[in-house]
Amino acid sequence: MEYILVYAAGGLLYALLELLWRGWTHWTMVLCGGACFLLMYLISALPVPLARKWLLCAAAITAVEFCTGCLVNLRLGWKIWDYSGLPFNLLGQVCPHFVLLWLALSVPGVELCSALRRLFR
Repeated sequence: MEYILVYAAGGLLYALLELLWRGWTHWTMVLCGGACFLLMYLISALPVPLARKWLLCAAAITAVEFCTGCLVNLRLGWKIWDYSGLPFNLLGQVCPHFVLLWLALSVPGVELCSALRRLFR
């Protein structure tokens, strides 16, 4: 039940961030965000230095976003986002600009995950 609640909270938070950032979201972003937040939750429990947790979280979010983008944007053609106009993008699905954003959001995200974990224990 813990992981289901974390997944649901992450999906809702991700959708809320998208609504605030660009004014709209898509239902697939709720699924993507849930996966990202669950990975962050798992990473936040690792016995590694805090900075490494942030880097791992940013990498995990980027990987999930890349896989999601390859499916929903490239394979299904839904055109939910397109970073092809940004420098150093990878197939228009991820780019350094957003990797840095995920890294910045990983700092409070890891703290939020740690607080949630304390609630479940």
